[in-house]
Amino acid sequence: MPPITPLPQYLAQRYHGWRAMSYAENKAWYRRLAEEGQRPRAMVISCCDSRIHVTSIFGADEGEFFIHRNIANVVPPYAPDGDHHGTSAAVEYAVTVLRVANLVVLGHSQCGGVKGCHDMCAGNAPHLEEKTSFVGRWLDILRPTYERNADIADEAERLRAMEKEAVLVSLENLMTFPFVREAVEAETLTLHGLWNDIGAGIIESYDPEKDSFQPV
Repeated sequence: MPPITPLPQYLAQRYHGWRAMSYAENKAWYRRLAEEGQRPRAMVISCCDSRIHVTSIFGADEGEFFIHRNIANVVPPYAPDGDHHGTSAAVEYAVTVLRVANLVVLGHSQCGGVKGCHDMCAGNAPHLEEKTSFVGRWLDILRPTYERNADIADEAERLRAMEKEAVLVSLENLMTFPFVREAVEAETLTLHGLWNDIGAGIIESYDPEKDSFQPV
């Protein structure tokens, strides 16, 4: 067995506080969720970044969102090669089993994953170029975001453009999944691209007619 230690005390205390308050006040709801299973209306693919709290942003209750988090909210292209694909598996489950009606890709400001992709593409992150880097090979998927915005002189502006472009790359890749395309064409599933400015508390949504992100 690997060296496993008990839960940190501060987390144990928070759990007991949750059970004494939130759970105690909503026992019937939790039991209903346990007995009837989940029926989320939406799947949200967001970044692992600890500053992004999807349920808080949208005021969602337990059972409302099917959430998948990864570095830089990336969806890889459809690749049924028999390898491990955690994100692809989550998308497949959400669309074909849970039959969510909405699928949201949520990007954000100051994204470390996007910054890593930027630095790697600019030749400033040799450690990410190593074949042994899981992060680097994952961020390879976002290389088009750098190429599409390389002409932006200001680095901060370029990074922000790449963060939004990362959302679009993931949406493009989602449409390479046959079951996603079928659901979209059947109008049983809608795709949405969002970007969150953490400091300003702003959510912007991609508007295909304007080909830009607009405040919600």
